[in-house]
Amino acid sequence: MINNLSMIRQEGLKALSSKLGSAGAVIFLRQFESGYGNYTEERESKLEDITIDDIVLSIKERKK
Repeated sequence: MINNLSMIRQEGLKALSSKLGSAGAVIFLRQFESGYGNYTEERESKLEDITIDDIVLSIKERKK
């Protein structure tokens, strides 16, 4: 019987990898990652100097 967290984790990873493959297991596990930082603050600081005109111009240039 599996009775400690280390063994449960190890067996769980084996089961995921066996069923989903290594890449699939990683993709599955990444769904539960909480991330870090403050997305709203980072987005606002990156976009504070960008205007709608800049965005429109960028889209038009990419379409060329």
